[in-house]
Formats: sequence, C-alpha cells, structure tokens
Amino acid sequence: MSVIPVLIVIGLVVAGGFLAAFLWALNNGQFDDATTPAWRMLNEDTPDDESTSSK
Repeated sequence: MSVIPVLIVIGLVVAGGFLAAFLWALNNGQFDDATTPAWRMLNEDTPDDESTSSK
C-alpha cells in the first residue's frame, strides 16, 4: 500500500510537466493562428524552378 502515494506524486509531477509545456507553448505563440494550417492543405503547390519538380 505504500506504492500508492509514490504513484500519486509521480502522476502529479508528470501532469505538472505537461501543464508547464502547454503554458510555455501558449506564451511562445504556438496557438496564435489556428485556421491557416487547415486552409494551407487546400492550396496547390506549384514549384517555381525545375530543380524541385520531378523529372
């Protein structure tokens, strides 16, 4: 029964790590533009030079 407090502490540390990573990403602007990536896949990509096109 002494393993339960250890697992609770480990779970809280992991949850705190995820919360810290989320807050770091939020403060660094990772979630500023949520609509452009969804529309970007609908645009056709046309290569400007011949080096990127298939031969």
